[in-house]
Amino acid sequence: MAKLIRKRRGSPAGAPPGTLTVSPDAVAPRLRALAYGKDRIEEVEGPDLAGIKALREAHAVLWLDVTGLADIDLIQRLGEVFGLNPLALEDVVNVHQRPKAEEFSDHIFAVVRMVQANTGADTEQMSLFFGADYVLSFQERPGDCLESVRERLRRDRGRLRQQGPDYLAYTLIDAVIDGYFPVLERYGEEIERLEDAVIATPDRRQVERLHVIKRDLLLLRRAIWPMREMINVLIRDESPFVSSQTRLYLRDAYDHAIQLMDIVETYREIATGLLDVYLSSMSAKLNEVMKLLTIIATIFIPLTFLAGVWGMNFESMPELGWRFGYPAALGLMVVVAAGLARYFWRKGWLSDDKPPTKN
Repeated sequence: MAKLIRKRRGSPAGAPPGTLTVSPDAVAPRLRALAYGKDRIEEVEGPDLAGIKALREAHAVLWLDVTGLADIDLIQRLGEVFGLNPLALEDVVNVHQRPKAEEFSDHIFAVVRMVQANTGADTEQMSLFFGADYVLSFQERPGDCLESVRERLRRDRGRLRQQGPDYLAYTLIDAVIDGYFPVLERYGEEIERLEDAVIATPDRRQVERLHVIKRDLLLLRRAIWPMREMINVLIRDESPFVSSQTRLYLRDAYDHAIQLMDIVETYREIATGLLDVYLSSMSAKLNEVMKLLTIIATIFIPLTFLAGVWGMNFESMPELGWRFGYPAALGLMVVVAAGLARYFWRKGWLSDDKPPTKN
């Protein structure tokens, strides 16, 4: 279950700008390089710095994916190899960042929040650097939604290997955004099931689950909302690292982000409405119980009165010595109770199907 309030993980207070401080639960880094051009592609697992430089020189585009942020020394050396800004590297290891995009002299730095289909609303930070001939991505932990991009590169599907690193960066951002749709689809199916259950058989556990869903949707909203602005920055700001053709594709990713926001807001409204339906259902159920108890009490009021009158036992009371007095009293009580029950039934108070009749 994702936590709504997270502990801030960053550099110690008063530390110089650019200080790299990783979280204690960070995993050991794993490197994977995909270097390609129009005619060929080369994939290397765990390349060293010399191998990274060689791949960068031999191919038009290099995508280096780093999974795990526990090795500060490695991250700093990669920053030196690619000429990355130290402040951006600090944001890489401080994984509490909101999605954003910043342009430096020789590269663009972007942060997105990535979600997995089997992790609910829990997101992880993915940091992207892309320049004239490379894309460098940093992930918090293994497992991502980017395997389809790797397969497109391996099998030369579409135009990915014919384009530059900016198009690869767009493809990664778009894959991250598309990864939210299966997660929201699962929440939509669960909300539909809860909608039927709340109406048919309202239960307290349904309210607890609705509160969890609302909290998860709020977390997803907090991840998706700033990604719209991040994409908008890449579209709006003129940059030599983002071509005009790639900006057209980024507009499509922007539309997808807006669609995600619409879905999230719709589901949140439905969840809020279901809470109101639950309260209304419980109130109606309580009213039915109170109505039944009131009818029972109303029927027994005249019976109690009759029993109280005959129970006073005065010598001058009529029928005290009558042989059939007791059966007659019981019979009168039955007649009164049956008469009241028939009256309530004719008024429609004992049946949900029969509408009340007019007086």
